[in-house]
Amino acid sequence: MTELNSEHEPEAAQPAPVWPEAAPDGIDDPSIAAIVSALDGVRALPVAEHETVYSELHDALLHALNEDAPMGEGRA
Repeated sequence: MTELNSEHEPEAAQPAPVWPEAAPDGIDDPSIAAIVSALDGVRALPVAEHETVYSELHDALLHALNEDAPMGEGRA
């Protein structure tokens, strides 16, 4: 069996992932900010559950972004 770490190199063989901080600043739409905030808990989940979170996030963003904009706002 191949060891990921050797006695001479105690650091991890693969670097730890760099996780983004909370939802990025600059999201003006509170509904989009709420959807994106689901990413805040991803690092605490088992990797096997990440796909579900990302899929649900994608679907929620797609739905929110395809909603009609209120009168006087939105698409040019």
